[in-house]
Amino acid sequence: MRFDLLALSAFAPLVAAHGAVTSYIIGGTTYPGYEGFSPASSPKTIQFQWPNYDPTMNVGDAKMRCNGGTSAQLSATVQAGSNVTAIWKQWTHEQGPVQVWMFKCPGAFGASCKGDGKGWFKIDEMGMWGGKLNSANWGTALIVKNLKWSSEIPRNLAPGNYLIRHELLALHQANTPQFYAECAQIVVQGSGSAVPPSDYLYSIPTYAPQNDPGVTVDIYMSKATTYTPPGGRVWSGFQF
Repeated sequence: MRFDLLALSAFAPLVAAHGAVTSYIIGGTTYPGYEGFSPASSPKTIQFQWPNYDPTMNVGDAKMRCNGGTSAQLSATVQAGSNVTAIWKQWTHEQGPVQVWMFKCPGAFGASCKGDGKGWFKIDEMGMWGGKLNSANWGTALIVKNLKWSSEIPRNLAPGNYLIRHELLALHQANTPQFYAECAQIVVQGSGSAVPPSDYLYSIPTYAPQNDPGVTVDIYMSKATTYTPPGGRVWSGFQF
């Protein structure tokens, strides 16, 4: 009997080749992230500490926000209009979108800035291109290749304390979406005054329903030639 290896891969068990953001490059400075496999050796970091590399499987899970992390000891200063680059030590899944979100803290970092409420806005994303779901034409394929992702902080974003959240959604297993998200604390500087309109703001978790087509798509069986990442539109920083 001949088996279709491609079809079988849709039902393969979860594997251990997961990943997470482990450092950031901001303004030419490298900021170490959290070392989930060796927490005792982790330095002080701008990143919310997370417990493991395991994926979050449901958009309503509390781990969706920052992979279970709730606090960090440090923060990094970034000029509006400059880039934040996230670094992964490993990533193996080529099919899925990359999304980058921010959240403006109501005050100081700490207990009052954990990302609660409808305040998250998307500043960057890359889904699929080329019209073929079962391909390497995905944002996460670029992570496999480069192990980094750079996003520009909106040029006219109002200064203040923010969380930045990098999310990879792995779609290589049919009907088994795997979310990997980490958060870090940044202080945005600049002379801008822009804030995202309310229709760009979301709560995390639950920025999209579990049955959102961008979450449930079967890249092996679907005939779709386009893909829309879950969670609404990217906000470029312009006022409307």
